[in-house]
Amino acid sequence: MIRSVVRGFGASLPKRVMTNSEMEEKVDTSDEWIVQRTGIRQRHIAGEGETTASLGEAAARAALDKAGLTAADLDVIIVATSTPDNTFPATAVNIQNRLGMHHGAAFDVQAVCSGFIYAVATADAYIRGGLARRVLVIGAETFSRILDWNDRTTCVLFGDGAGAIVLEAQEGSGTTADRGVLTAQLRSDGAHKEKLYVDGGPSTTGTVGHLRMEGREVFKHAVGMITDVIEAAFDATGTTAEDLDWLVPHQANRRIIDGSARKLGIPLDKVVVTVDLHGNTSAASIPLALNVAASDGRIKEGDLVLLEAMGGGFTWGSVLLRW
Repeated sequence: MIRSVVRGFGASLPKRVMTNSEMEEKVDTSDEWIVQRTGIRQRHIAGEGETTASLGEAAARAALDKAGLTAADLDVIIVATSTPDNTFPATAVNIQNRLGMHHGAAFDVQAVCSGFIYAVATADAYIRGGLARRVLVIGAETFSRILDWNDRTTCVLFGDGAGAIVLEAQEGSGTTADRGVLTAQLRSDGAHKEKLYVDGGPSTTGTVGHLRMEGREVFKHAVGMITDVIEAAFDATGTTAEDLDWLVPHQANRRIIDGSARKLGIPLDKVVVTVDLHGNTSAASIPLALNVAASDGRIKEGDLVLLEAMGGGFTWGSVLLRW
C-alpha cells in the first residue's frame, strides 16, 4: 500500500506580535477576559509587505529544507487559505512561482479553519492514486485583513501565519504501524453558514468584507462535531484514544480543545496547544502547532498523531497519521 509520509515541516510568522495588553488599548476588553475565555495571550499580525503568499513561501522553504528537497522535487502544491493574496490566481500558483517551480500543478483549497485537513486529505488522495509522488501542503492566512477591529468579540481571537508539510509516497504494509496518513475524515454542513462567515465577496458585495461570528453557537456545535470525526478516525483504523501519542487540534479556543480531549478520554498532556502564542490562525493553526511540537522534540518519528479542525461553513474533519 502507498502511504503519504511527512518528509519535512516548517512555519513562518509575521514579525509583529500583538499582546492582549495592546488589545486593551484598541477595544473594550481585558487580558484576563481573553485568557479566561480563549486561552490566547498574543497573536502575530502581518505588516506591510507580509502577505499570505509571502508567509506561505517562507513556510514552504523551511519544510523543503527540513525534507532535504527543492521545488524541483515537487509534483503538486496545495494551499489551504481563506485570505488569498488575490481573488485569482490561486495563492498556490503565486507561491509556486516564488519557489521557482514551473512544472506540475498548484491550487488552493478553501474550507476555512478546516482547510489544512482538507488539503492533507486531497494530497493523500493524489499520492495514493498515483497522480503525484511529492506534495507540498501549506496552510497560510492573514486573517487580520478581514477583521472588524471595532468588534471586540472577534478581533481578539485571530492572528496571521503559515505552516507547511511535505508529503511523500512511500510503501507501507497496510497496517496502522505504517508511517504516513492512515485515514482522513471530512464533513460539512452549509446550514450553519450564518454562524461564522465573512459578509462580503466578489459576487455579492464586490468587497472583501469582515468576519462575523455567533460565538456561542460555534462553541455549542464544536465539541460534538470534533468528537464525531475523531471517533470516525478511530473506527476506520481500529485504534483508540489510548493508542494516540499526540492530538494536534485546530487552535481556536482553549476551552474547546480541553472539552474535546476530555470527552474522548485523551489526557491533556498528550494535546499540543499553541493557541496562547498564535491565536486562531485558521488553516495555518495545525501546521504551526505541528512545527512547534516536532521542532521541540515532542512529536517523534513513529508517533501516532491525530489532527482535527472545525471551521466556518461549517466544515470539520480529522487526519490520523503516523509521523
